[in-house]
Amino acid sequence: MVHCPGCDSSLADVADIDFEEVDSAMGIVRASKRFYTANCAECGRTIGSGVAGAKSNGGAA
Repeated sequence: MVHCPGCDSSLADVADIDFEEVDSAMGIVRASKRFYTANCAECGRTIGSGVAGAKSNGGAA
C-alpha cells in the first residue's frame, strides 16, 4: 500500500490524488507542453510531477 509522506493517508484510489496544471515559461521560447503536479488530496503535499504533451493552442496566450 502506498501512503502520503506528509500525512500518511492511503493513496489507493484516483480520488486520493489531485492533479494540477502548472504554468511554465522558458525564456524567449513559449512552452507549449502541459506540466502537472500530483498532490495528496488529503493534505495537499506534492508527491510527483510530469509533462503531458502539447497544449491545443501551442501555448499562445
